[in-house]
Amino acid sequence: MAEAASYEIPTSVLETLVASGRRLVLDRRGSTVWEVETQQGRYAVKLGHPIKATSEWEAQEWTALAPAREGAILQQLDRGNVSYGEWEHGTWNVQPWHQGDSLYDLWQPHRAEGASSEPDLGEALSCAEAVAALHAAGWAHGDIQPAHLIISDEGTALIDLALAQGGDIPTAYDFSYRGCLVHYESPEISRSVLETGTATPTMTADVYALGASLFISATGLRHVAYPDDASRKDQRQAIVDGPHRPVNVPGVLGKLIEAMLSPDPADRPTSAEVCKELSSGH
Repeated sequence: MAEAASYEIPTSVLETLVASGRRLVLDRRGSTVWEVETQQGRYAVKLGHPIKATSEWEAQEWTALAPAREGAILQQLDRGNVSYGEWEHGTWNVQPWHQGDSLYDLWQPHRAEGASSEPDLGEALSCAEAVAALHAAGWAHGDIQPAHLIISDEGTALIDLALAQGGDIPTAYDFSYRGCLVHYESPEISRSVLETGTATPTMTADVYALGASLFISATGLRHVAYPDDASRKDQRQAIVDGPHRPVNVPGVLGKLIEAMLSPDPADRPTSAEVCKELSSGH
């Protein structure tokens, strides 16, 4: 979006970081992300701003608050050198940069024509461990998707915690949860958003989202079939109506994904149980 492209990092933030270089990483509706080089290492700088109403989108104010909300959560989780504050269009945060490949990018070879090998269980386990660690700390993520699972030799970083729930959030930066990227929503989250406009992130919904993330990364298919141009309302209705696509991932991982995508939250394994199953099959 051209408007967001003009948003540079506030001078006060750059001066605090003593930045030696920066690179625009993401420029989308309501959010701009920069990778910044400093003497202390690399950082991600996120800028949030409101989304103005267009012929296609309703106005959304919460996007301006998301970086500060995430910053408050990351500080509670003690995720390294994190800071956040306000700028003229919304809020910002600074957090350590996570180097690696997203789950979707890493598993691209498994989606190639003729590919039949089972994805690496160790990589799947690393993703599950990142989710389980967050759950053990008492938080539900609320926005698990392949792009938020960054895998490296050191393990998997679970990023983008702006929608997480589980601790105290400064009132000035809090906002209602309106669902996430619909491709990874569980039926109960989609149903709640359709009926009330909001939902509550849960650990069981996170497990479903992780299952959907593993499935699409291994196969290239969304967990529920709907047209690419379907509205969000129609996408959510398809998820509520079900069923999910047949899980055609081979081996231990396929059976586990099937359980994680259960329409009944009570029938899904916990994130810790997912780790245990992957560890025994690894």
